[in-house]
Amino acid sequence: MSSPEAARRALAARVAEVASRGAAAHQEEFGQLAARLARRGVDVEALLARLASLRIAVPSWALGTGGTRFGRFPEAGEPATLFQKIDDVAALDALTGANGEVSLHIPWDEPGDVAAARQYLEASGVACGPINSNTFQDGARPNDPRASWKFGSVSNAFEEARARAVDHNLHVVDLGARLGSRALTVWLPDGSNHPGQHDFRGALDRTIDSLRRVHEALPPGWSMYTEHKPFEPAFYSSVNPDWGASLLVARELGENCRCLVDLGHHLPNANIEQVVAMLLRERRLGGFHFNDSSYGDDDLTAGSIRPYRLFLVCCELAAGEADGLVDDHPLDLMIDASHNIKDPMEDILQSTEAILLAHAQAFLVDRAALRAAQSANDAALAQEILQDGFRTDARPLLREARRRKGAALEPLRAFREIGYRAEAAARRGHARATGL
Repeated sequence: MSSPEAARRALAARVAEVASRGAAAHQEEFGQLAARLARRGVDVEALLARLASLRIAVPSWALGTGGTRFGRFPEAGEPATLFQKIDDVAALDALTGANGEVSLHIPWDEPGDVAAARQYLEASGVACGPINSNTFQDGARPNDPRASWKFGSVSNAFEEARARAVDHNLHVVDLGARLGSRALTVWLPDGSNHPGQHDFRGALDRTIDSLRRVHEALPPGWSMYTEHKPFEPAFYSSVNPDWGASLLVARELGENCRCLVDLGHHLPNANIEQVVAMLLRERRLGGFHFNDSSYGDDDLTAGSIRPYRLFLVCCELAAGEADGLVDDHPLDLMIDASHNIKDPMEDILQSTEAILLAHAQAFLVDRAALRAAQSANDAALAQEILQDGFRTDARPLLREARRRKGAALEPLRAFREIGYRAEAAARRGHARATGL
C-alpha cells in the first residue's frame, strides 16, 4: 500500500492529465467572462482569491450511501474505516481544491489509535474540521430506564442520563482536540411526541445546564455550535426547535457558543436567508450544514432543488462579510447530505460545486447599487440587481480557481475518468460505511 503522500501525488498527476485536455476551451470561456466582468468593474483576481480560500468540510457519514427506514443500497468501495474515509476526502480535495477538511462523527469514527489517526490526517493533507457528538443513538445502555437516552439526553429528567450525555460530549471534545479540531457541533434529538410528556421550560433549563458544563470545558480557541431542528425524531416538540431557541442557548452558554444553520432544519417556507441575517447581526452565526430539500430534512444535494435560495443565503453571507460581521470568527461551511441513490462522492462533488457557485454569484452582486435601491424602496430594481448576479454563469471562475490550485476543471467528469470508484471497489470490496 502506498503512503498517503505518494497516493496524493499520484492522484494529483492523474487529475492534472484530465484537466489538460480541457484547458484550451476553459481559457477561452474564462477569458470571455473575465472581460465582461472587468467592464462591470469587478476585480476578477480578488474574486478568484476569495473563491480559492473557501473550504467546505466533508461529513464522514456522507462518504457512504445513505438510506431510508425502508432500505439501504450500499455502493461498492464505500470506506469501512476512518483511514479509508480520510483517503476519500483527500481524493475529493484533489478534485475540487476546496474539500480539505473532514467533519467526524463520534462514535461512528472513533479511532482506535488517536495518534495514528492524527498522523494519517496530516500525511493526507486533510484537516479535522468540526467534530460531531451523537446522543441520538444509545448503544451502551438503551434498556436502562434511568440512563437511557430514549426520553432525551442533556434534557432528560433523569440525572444519570444527562450525565452520560455530558460525558459523551466531553469525550468528543477531548478526542477532537487530539485530532486537531477546533469546534464541537451539538445536534440534539431531545423533544417529545405527546402533549404533556415533558415540561418545556424545565427541559430547556436542563439542556442549558448540561451544555454549560461542556462549554466550560472547551479548549482555548474552540467553539461550540448549537444546531436547531423543529422536528424529528420527536414530532410534537423539540428542545432546540428554531434559530431563536438556538440563539438563546448560545447567549446563555457564553461567547464561544454560536449557532449552526442546517438548510434542511426549518419548517416549510421558512425564510432561511433572513435567519442567517439575524444571526449575523448578533454575531452568533457559526457555520452551515448545506443540503437541499423539497419537503423537510430531505438531505438532498445542495442546490439541486432550490438554487435561488442557496444563492440568497450566500448573498447574506457576502453582505455580512462586507460589513465586518464575520471577520472575528471564520464560518465553518460543511455539507450534510444523505445519498440514497447517487454515488456518495459524486454527490459531494455536486454539492461542493453548487455551494461555490452560489458564493461566486453572490460576490458578483453590486452591493452598493443594491443598497441604493433598497434605500429608495425600489423593489423592482433591487430584484434586477440580485438576479443579475444569480443569472451570471460563474462556472468559468470556479474552474480557473481550481486550475490555479492544481485541481480538476470539472470534478465530476474527472472523478469518473480516473476511475476512482472502480479502484476503491477493487481494493475495498462491498464493505458498508459506518453511519445511519
